[in-house]
Amino acid sequence: MILLTALNNKVFYLNCDMFEKIEVTPDTVITLSNGKKFVVLETPEEIIKRIIDFRKKYMTSLPEVNYEKE
Repeated sequence: MILLTALNNKVFYLNCDMFEKIEVTPDTVITLSNGKKFVVLETPEEIIKRIIDFRKKYMTSLPEVNYEKE
């Protein structure tokens, strides 16, 4: 989930796995796979950077697995 800012300056988290489309109309509009839309203050470039940062953080924080038998 990434942190975003609505047009009323309230912050909220949105599940980036549900993103279908990000467009500029001139506001940034995020359309989810269920058709719901969110208008945010961030630019598409900022959103994409946050998604990449989130995924990097998630992928590098996976627990280690020890395959050695005891």
